[in-house]
Amino acid sequence: MTVDKDEFFREVTLRICSSLHISTAMKRVFEYLKEHFPLNVLYLGTIDTSRDAFRFIASTTDGSQVNEEFIRIPRKLWELGLNVRTPFTMSASDTDPDIRAIAPYFRLEGNTAHALPLWIENVRAIAPYFRLEGNTALVLPLWIENERIGFMGLHANGENMYTTNHVELIGVVAKPVAIALANAMDYKAILQERDILIDDKRFLNREIFGNAGDEIIGGNSGLRNVMEMVQQVATKKTSVLLLGETGTGKEVIASAIHFTSPRKDGPFIKVNCGAIPENLIDSELFGHEKGAFTGAFAEKRGRFERANGGTLFLDEIGELPLQSQVRLLRVLQNRQINRVGGEKLIPVDVRIIAATNRNLKEMISEGRFREDLWYRLNVFPINVPPLRDRKEDIPALVRHFVMQKSHELGITVPPLIIPDALEKLMNYGWPGNVRELENLVERELICHRGGQLKFDCLYPDGKVCEIAPIQEATADVASSLDDAMRLHISKALKTTKGKINGPGGAAELLGIIPNTLRGRMRKLGIDLPPGN
Repeated sequence: MTVDKDEFFREVTLRICSSLHISTAMKRVFEYLKEHFPLNVLYLGTIDTSRDAFRFIASTTDGSQVNEEFIRIPRKLWELGLNVRTPFTMSASDTDPDIRAIAPYFRLEGNTAHALPLWIENVRAIAPYFRLEGNTALVLPLWIENERIGFMGLHANGENMYTTNHVELIGVVAKPVAIALANAMDYKAILQERDILIDDKRFLNREIFGNAGDEIIGGNSGLRNVMEMVQQVATKKTSVLLLGETGTGKEVIASAIHFTSPRKDGPFIKVNCGAIPENLIDSELFGHEKGAFTGAFAEKRGRFERANGGTLFLDEIGELPLQSQVRLLRVLQNRQINRVGGEKLIPVDVRIIAATNRNLKEMISEGRFREDLWYRLNVFPINVPPLRDRKEDIPALVRHFVMQKSHELGITVPPLIIPDALEKLMNYGWPGNVRELENLVERELICHRGGQLKFDCLYPDGKVCEIAPIQEATADVASSLDDAMRLHISKALKTTKGKINGPGGAAELLGIIPNTLRGRMRKLGIDLPPGN
């Protein structure tokens, strides 16, 4: 039966592009091709050179599906066939095909004498891998420009089932089938990447949740009141303001609120407002449109859009510039954002948790923080106590960090801790709070040479010094605490020879941010060393 090539092209194209699921599209193509070709099996596949194999992407038959995922074939058998761009037949028959009839399809004019016999030999060698004994295959190489995408194969029961007319006709649809195969592989890759991301998200949620809620160390002791407040507010949409010194674990409390809330399956996006340059903060938070400023080569979603349906944790909110405070206030009021350089309002459903170690009321009086924004954020304040006010948590925290850091450092058997060391750690003031304790444990494990952990304070210059305990307060508790902090900071500065920033600096030694250390030094009346 004569087939109009234009109609054939149209019908196959409509069917191969009719579904995102390539198996569904292939079934529709199969039913149409059966009207014009001997056909028992139809498949799409690619060559996986890393495995020296033919990989099936989709297949359909008049009976059972093709079960193989890969057909491994020696590399040497691909060498000639890989570069073929026109349809060809394959058979296990010992009868050579008519060279004059086939040669034009391989563009081998002037080269037929040696190239085609080699190809025929390769076909005979490949045939057993595709179970072609007593069968015939018509193969359509699929290319997009100079990139080989794969092959479409038609199999028919019986030998020499495909004619020159069949070869010519199937060649008409090479481009739409190639595009469909490329799209199918891209779509499959996107689905696999999505599944990986979903799995990673679940894993990370479990990891974070393992440090939240009832699993927070101290949640049933020193942080009991905090966790009761977390349970109260978690189910609400209310904004939360976490207050407390640097290193007390405000981020962990924020994650506990998120992962015990109805938003737990949504994103939990963290922003350190003090770590982003002032000229970039608006772009980071609210996104920007293409061309909004020099270097904005494409549109970008901000953290608010990324947090849609979840929680946005704004750490160090006191470091937010006044201009950004105005935009943040507008978002809290209207629940809409507009990107930098854009006019379109984008609705967002985001719960805000902010945290600071600054005195925001004092900043308001100095004109460095907006009072109206403070009222918006301070709906449900939670004070996270410093470590010195929950010393009963120290033994559990130390054991937790010993286990965690031992795993990170590749220490198979975590060392034990001598009882005197725990008593010593509980008598210390911890100006750097939990972060300082974590750093001290890591430093102790790095310097550990066997035996039990003693927690002698080893500084970068190799000097060992006992951690000075806080003297019992007699009259003025605040004064004795300030004295202890002053002494400890002074010792750290002496050890680092006045260096505050960078590796080996006093800030790193104490486990706090350099600007925080400078602020405490000013408060305690400690002069800044030259150059700092």
